[in-house]
Amino acid sequence: MAREYKIALAGEGGQGVQSVASIIVEAANDKGREALYIPNFGVEQRGGVSIAFIQIADEKIGSPKFKIADIVVALSDRSVRRTAQYVDHRTTFVYDASIKGVEDDLPKNAAKIYAIPAIEVAKTELHPRVFNIIIMGAVIEATKVIDIDSAKEAIEKKLGYKFEQDPKLRELNFKALERGVELVRQVTN
Repeated sequence: MAREYKIALAGEGGQGVQSVASIIVEAANDKGREALYIPNFGVEQRGGVSIAFIQIADEKIGSPKFKIADIVVALSDRSVRRTAQYVDHRTTFVYDASIKGVEDDLPKNAAKIYAIPAIEVAKTELHPRVFNIIIMGAVIEATKVIDIDSAKEAIEKKLGYKFEQDPKLRELNFKALERGVELVRQVTN
């Protein structure tokens, strides 16, 4: 049976939500899957919430919009509140563990809720600039929509020109991707 995945990534402007979405979609397309995403921007300059709606399927995608996601990833307090409408009893809800004061705002109807320390890992182990790649690793582990090698290939395509200038960036980004995968494995096992 063909499987379709609906993913909503949400964060504040500048957290790289749209970049992660485009890399995931490119990786899925490169593997012959149907994949698309629709960006939804708040007023980022004033701290608006940015949401990327991603769909990946084995067959044609009927409509680019969806009401309920299979997985929601929220990276800020406002995005936790803003994405609750895309959650039902089948949805996995992932948020950053450093977000304080959102316990009452977490969706009560989600199938599973996972808090992962992505911001902390980015700051203390890697570099704050790879926070979004940690999130990408978390998404691909939670959904299995693409494998890690496909994700690395897509990152290479997107950021290869930067890697040529500074080869350490490749290692840093790939480590961030792997750490995102590990963070989800830690909370799901």
